[in-house]
Amino acid sequence: MTPLTPRARVAVVVAVSTLAVAAAVGVGAVQLSRSHAQRTTPSDVATAHSGAFDAKPRIVFRSTAPGDLYGRVAVVALDDPAGPRDVTPVACDRVDAVPGRASCLRIVSGIATTFSASILDASWDVVATWPLPGIPSRTRLSDDGERVSTTAFVTGHAYAPTGFSTATVIHSLTGLGDAGEPSSLGNIEEYTLLVDGEEVAPADRNLWGVTFADGTTFYATAQSVTLGHTWLVRGDTATRTLTTVAEQVECPSLSPDGTRIAFKRDTVDGQGIHWTPAVLDLATGDVTLLTGEQHSIDDQIEWLDDHTILYGMPRADQAGVTDVWSLTTDATAAPRVLVPEAWSPAVIRQE
Repeated sequence: MTPLTPRARVAVVVAVSTLAVAAAVGVGAVQLSRSHAQRTTPSDVATAHSGAFDAKPRIVFRSTAPGDLYGRVAVVALDDPAGPRDVTPVACDRVDAVPGRASCLRIVSGIATTFSASILDASWDVVATWPLPGIPSRTRLSDDGERVSTTAFVTGHAYAPTGFSTATVIHSLTGLGDAGEPSSLGNIEEYTLLVDGEEVAPADRNLWGVTFADGTTFYATAQSVTLGHTWLVRGDTATRTLTTVAEQVECPSLSPDGTRIAFKRDTVDGQGIHWTPAVLDLATGDVTLLTGEQHSIDDQIEWLDDHTILYGMPRADQAGVTDVWSLTTDATAAPRVLVPEAWSPAVIRQE
C-alpha cells in the first residue's frame, strides 16, 4: 500500500473525526430513547456518602455505570480508585476539576438539542454558565482555577471539506459571580500562528486540546488540512499568539512537573487511524511511544502522577460504558483498568 502524503493523512484524520461526531450523535439518540430506564434502574456500583469534595486526594470523573447514576459526576479516593464512589447531583458529558471548582460540558436534550458549559463550586452549585456552539469535546481548568478552556465540534465553516470544525475558547474565571458568562480570552483559532518564527494564516485552521502551563501560557493542537500539518503549539493569552513546538502531537497534556507532554499520535502509515499514547520531553524533543497500549486511544490524557497517565476507553461489549485506564510512561508497560465504568478523569492531588 502506498503511504499517504501528510496532507492526505490530515484529511483522513478529519474524516475519521467527522465519523466520530456522527457516532456520538447516534449514541446520544440511543441513550435518549432509553433514558427513562437509565433513570429508574439502580446502578450496580458501590457508592459512598463522605462528601463529594473532601480533603483527601481524589479522582473526579463522569460515571458510565448503567442505571440511574449514568452520566453523573462522581469521585473516588486516589488510594482506592476502584472502590466506592461519591456521586454528585450534577450530570456532565465532559468534566474537569481542581480544588473547589469544576468545569462541566453538557448536551441538553429537548425539542431542540442545545449545548452548554458551566462552572461549579465546591458544593456543585453553578456559578457561571454559557452556551457552547456545538457538541462538547474537551475542557480543561488551570491548576489555580482561574482559567478554563472549552472545545466543541461545530458545523457550517465554508473551509471544512467534511462539514465540521472546532471552536476552542479560553475564559478567565477571575471575579466570577451571578451565574453569568465569564470574560473571554478569545477563540484561539483567531490567535496569530507562528511556524518557524513566521506568521501563517491558513483559512482552515482548527485548534483543540488545551492544557495550561502558567498564568498566560498554554499548549494545544493546531491543524491545517491545506498545509498538511498537525502541530503542538505553545499559546500566550497576553499576546494572543501560537508558536509551533513539534509536529504530530494531538490532545496534549502537561505533566505535573511541567517537563513533558503526554499526547496521542497517529502511528498508521497507510489508510486508517490508530492513536498511540506518547510522551514528549519538552527540553530534548524526544518522543516515547507507549506501545504497551495496543488499542487506539481517542482521548485527552490526564496525568495521575509524574510517571503514570490516565485515559478513557470504551468497552467493546457494552455500548456507552467506558473505563479509565492507567499506563506508566515506560515504553512497553502494560495498561490496566484503574477506575471501572468511568470517563473524563481529573486528578486532584492536594487542596
